[in-house]
Amino acid sequence: MPEFLMYEWLTKPLWLWFSFLAIVIVLLAFDLGVLHRKTKEIEVRESLILSALYIGLGVLFSGFVWWAFEGERAGASAAEAATMLSGWEAAKLYLTGFVVEKSLAMDNVFVIAMIFTYFAVPRMYQHRVLFWGILGVIVLRGIMIGLGATLISQYGWVLYIFAVFLILTGIKMWMTAEQEYDVSSSPVLKFIRRRFNVTDELHGEKFWVKKPDPKTGKLAWFMTPLFLALIMVEIVDVVFAVDSVPAIFAITTDPFIVYTSNIFAILGLRALYFALAALVHRFHYLKYALALLLVFIGSKIFLADLLGMEGGKFPANWSLGITFAILFGGIAYSLWKTRHEGASMRDVSDPM
Repeated sequence: MPEFLMYEWLTKPLWLWFSFLAIVIVLLAFDLGVLHRKTKEIEVRESLILSALYIGLGVLFSGFVWWAFEGERAGASAAEAATMLSGWEAAKLYLTGFVVEKSLAMDNVFVIAMIFTYFAVPRMYQHRVLFWGILGVIVLRGIMIGLGATLISQYGWVLYIFAVFLILTGIKMWMTAEQEYDVSSSPVLKFIRRRFNVTDELHGEKFWVKKPDPKTGKLAWFMTPLFLALIMVEIVDVVFAVDSVPAIFAITTDPFIVYTSNIFAILGLRALYFALAALVHRFHYLKYALALLLVFIGSKIFLADLLGMEGGKFPANWSLGITFAILFGGIAYSLWKTRHEGASMRDVSDPM
């Protein structure tokens, strides 16, 4: 292996980061270049299969995490190995982060459905918006996680700020669970409509079109509603990342586990959207479970200190088990409470 690949970046060798990025690139190329090379409407059955595939790959990657961390530990001295995560512990932390991020992404799905409805984006064009949105997410999350890891490595007390923020966010989410996201009230959207040329109608799958400017009569570039939908999807992800990035750092501070669990959860967001957009009403009470989950994750740091847990950390087994219990309870209760609503609710994902 070339020597430069052994250089460390954010506590892990470059070859490990490049291996993960190669997996991401292959998955995106397969998605866009093979599965969705032509513009088409994605059916629920196909999205369910793809969602299951992405979840399966995300879970399987925990095996790679186990192998990578065990190998790193085996090559270290006895003193260094004593302070490093074991493969099993790293895999459990990765799975906990993956489950939490995937669950928070479900809340993201509900807001994206409202965005597509507001801009009247047909299902056949929604995949294009989500694909480019995911690329933006990969970059934005990488920047935010890199900054977070740098802050935590230099100022450990930042974790307690993250924890308090998560607890307050969970309380706020519980209190505002019945409120719906209002796309039209976005200051960014209002600013864009004032400052830039925007068409009122869609132009197929184009983000920009050239047409005569009504003021000057000259040809000018205009944004389409499809591009506005992409901007709003990116803004929503930034808002959600403010919650999800501190949440994963409260689970583990290892940058590799934080980033990989985050990105693997996001990679399946497109498939998850098409699988769940038609059933958003069936998960109405999931927000309450997510609120409890954020409060629990934020409280773990303080509980570990108060109870004098080993190493000052909440046990990975407990964290994973409680996370599953909260989410399973929220999903089960939602499905039970809305069991008679399936036939009466409209499909918000298909505005046309």
